[in-house]
Amino acid sequence: MKTLQATAIKERIENLNWNEITRILHNKGFVIVKQVLTKDECDTLIEDYNADEYRKTVNMERYRFGSGEYKYYKYPLPGIITDLRESIYPKIVPVANQWMEELGINKQFPSAHEKMKKMSHDAGQAKPTVLILKYAEGGFNTLHQDLYGEVYFPMQMVFMLDQVNQDYTGGEFVITEQVPRAQSKANVLTPGLGDMVLFTTNFRPVKGSKGYYRVNMRHGVSPLHSGNRHSLGIIFHDALS
Repeated sequence: MKTLQATAIKERIENLNWNEITRILHNKGFVIVKQVLTKDECDTLIEDYNADEYRKTVNMERYRFGSGEYKYYKYPLPGIITDLRESIYPKIVPVANQWMEELGINKQFPSAHEKMKKMSHDAGQAKPTVLILKYAEGGFNTLHQDLYGEVYFPMQMVFMLDQVNQDYTGGEFVITEQVPRAQSKANVLTPGLGDMVLFTTNFRPVKGSKGYYRVNMRHGVSPLHSGNRHSLGIIFHDALS
């Protein structure tokens, strides 16, 4: 696999407006952060798609997940992915812990990602869940949640590696919210090249007249009309298989 040159990715992450990012993430369950990755970084990740450095390849049609393909990275992860995982996790873990408190869930997550990873591994979830996805014309991803086992972190992120309306059309990122005793709400996002979407893995708290209640959320990708779309998905917990 081609090695990305050393970058100031950690400094780039540190300089983001985390007060605003976490405020939106807490209130909406998702947030778009513009241009976290450079075009060169996105291009390198795409170029490496055909390298023999992945632990598993999944044909989405075979499992009725949609239409497209994705590949799971294996340990050790590429340096840029490790840097993203380890530098972003501590920025968002306070929101995750606040969610647990608001929903009355007796759970708190550790402040460092290395300890979160150890929680996964101690539960037998030792396979990395970071993946790169590829869709062609007509490709899509059905609504789902990325849990992978009993141990999970309630937030994850995806990075867009191509430019919408230039490299592809359609293929919007869709997040649905299922409010109790109400119909679902759809959020349709069109992040650009290098943008990061932080979003909930499975639920978020919403404040009602009698306190906070749980809103379940799923995510997917709408059908592509043309072109090719690649994205990098980074999940903070690991998998059983």
